[in-house]
Amino acid sequence: MPEQLAFTIEVFLNGLMAGVLYALVALGFVLIYKASGIFNYAQGVMALFAALTLVGIMEGQVPFSHLINAILGTEVHHFGWHIPAFLAIVLTMVVMIVLAYCVQRFVFRYLVGQEPIILFMATIGLAYFLEGVGDLMWGSEIKTLDVGLPQGINVWIDEFTFNATGYGFFIDNLDIVASIVAAILVIGLVMFAQYTKQGRAMRAVADDHQAALSVGVSLNFIWILVWSLAGFVALVAGIMWGAKSGVQFSLSLIALKALPVLMLGGFTSIPGAIVGGLIIGVGEKLFEFLIGAPFLGGATENWFAYMLALVFLVFRPQGLFGEKIIERV
Repeated sequence: MPEQLAFTIEVFLNGLMAGVLYALVALGFVLIYKASGIFNYAQGVMALFAALTLVGIMEGQVPFSHLINAILGTEVHHFGWHIPAFLAIVLTMVVMIVLAYCVQRFVFRYLVGQEPIILFMATIGLAYFLEGVGDLMWGSEIKTLDVGLPQGINVWIDEFTFNATGYGFFIDNLDIVASIVAAILVIGLVMFAQYTKQGRAMRAVADDHQAALSVGVSLNFIWILVWSLAGFVALVAGIMWGAKSGVQFSLSLIALKALPVLMLGGFTSIPGAIVGGLIIGVGEKLFEFLIGAPFLGGATENWFAYMLALVFLVFRPQGLFGEKIIERV
């Protein structure tokens, strides 16, 4: 196999893996937008907050220790124990459910019926609030997240491709795990929405709030459920991204990369989030490899996704899988 073709195939495969990580963040946006019509700008910060909380619980860190020490003059930072990863993940999910309840109870409960721009601005405020609370609770230093996920080059793929093509492909084990987790997550969410009573209620709320209320569906319960599911997706995304690049506050910026994913896949489609993520991941990697680095000086991954999304907005604004909105006047 020619070396250039082997390089291209490797870049393609790594693009698929990167796209899965983008799609994990986009899933949280889709869940909330489908059920409430709210574009949740805070989804990236929720992933950061979940990852910070998970690391803090695992390491036995005292929440708000810096604030407590500054007020009381103490030097307390850790409880002195370490919690297993599985238990810490369960406890973090409990925290995210409590967060979902608080968001609905103290914020969006009072904004029902408001214009979409007001709801969007509320999620921006929520994002900065969560970022500040995360800093106060767990500190701003970069943290290492280790929940036992395999990392590093997949030796089997490297040896197999070397024997087959004469060139070993570098595929990260963590990316493979993320792909499997994302596939399970999407299948689970689709089955939940299609075959459970709560899922059907969530779809009813998405179609018409007033009609759902008239048949006894509780909007408060559904929105808490949706924000809890989005919190779970944020936790999964935070684990994958945190294990890959460390838990740091720049992690919240992954929400910006999820925007082109949503524009391609559609704001209301769970499978669309995955397909859009794969298109963005593969597209930006191949464009950088074939055109960006040789002819444009590189760094095209910073803007390629947004240019591709702009093209979709012009020709298919609802995305590949989004529902076409028809308004009659």
